[in-house]
Amino acid sequence: MAEAAVARETLFALRETIARLEGRPIPALAAAAHEMLAAKPAMESAGIAKPLPVQPGSAQPKPAQPFLATGVDDLDVGLQGGLPLDALTEIRSLGLRDAGAASGFTLALAARLHAQTSDTAVAKSPILWIGDTVATMEAGLPYVIGIRDFGLEPEAFLQASPRKLDDALWVAEAALGSAAFAVVILEVRGNPARFGLTESRRLALRAKAAGRPLFLLRQGGEEEASSALFRFSVEPAPALARPLPDGSVLGGSIGHPAFRLTLEKSRNPAPLSITLEWNAHDRRFAPILDTQRPAFPGEHAAHSGADLSASADRPHRAQAMGSVLAFDRQA
Repeated sequence: MAEAAVARETLFALRETIARLEGRPIPALAAAAHEMLAAKPAMESAGIAKPLPVQPGSAQPKPAQPFLATGVDDLDVGLQGGLPLDALTEIRSLGLRDAGAASGFTLALAARLHAQTSDTAVAKSPILWIGDTVATMEAGLPYVIGIRDFGLEPEAFLQASPRKLDDALWVAEAALGSAAFAVVILEVRGNPARFGLTESRRLALRAKAAGRPLFLLRQGGEEEASSALFRFSVEPAPALARPLPDGSVLGGSIGHPAFRLTLEKSRNPAPLSITLEWNAHDRRFAPILDTQRPAFPGEHAAHSGADLSASADRPHRAQAMGSVLAFDRQA
């Protein structure tokens, strides 16, 4: 019986994920809506089409959760307003060499959440980072100076280092259930077999019930089905030069950190790619145009001219050969 229930739950989760990927209504929600529409005439005839008034002392309906807007119009349109603050959002790096970029973008979102939220309880709540043991050995951990320079307060940053993935999932569920953290960041290396669609769906439901966001930071992992509403692929991008007060830039300097984002999973059929820079002082993102983006070494356009300069003080063409003298050939 237990195996049948698990198989049925996995099948329902798979159908829900396929429906989200294809942009179709979720089967369970569609069936509920169909039943409500079918029962609407009977309810109207019985005089109960309108909702009953709320009695004093009864539970008030839960208000809609706000969104975390990035401040970049093109990206917010792709996110339909921003990242939901009661759902699972996945952020992945293509390889462990890009772990710093993925971690930096995740921390930037957490810093912007602290700066943007109007809820005093959320603004004062700490941030929980649940690190992966193997990813920590290869990519390192956030440290105090870097956290402060990135726009976060070290006093409001807590870190957990479970040795096993099962322990990390338990900590994430407990943290979301307590609603004591502004955001929970769960770091996972690669695509572990023990963290699949069922586990991600359980975390997504826990985040929905608690009304708190969960950022799944997948270091060096491939795309796979999950219950995340949005999934980003993050790569490092070259930073612009540091701007000066007069509008010019300081040559040879390194400005704000930049990220190359690809919105891989959303309700839009086509992925969105954009380059952003993070201003830790103002806690805001700014887009970088392709014309402004500096090129990596080796990305410069090939020069169509000659590689070597023309010779000086020489004739512009080779001289013609003189008369040819043939020697007699001896037999």
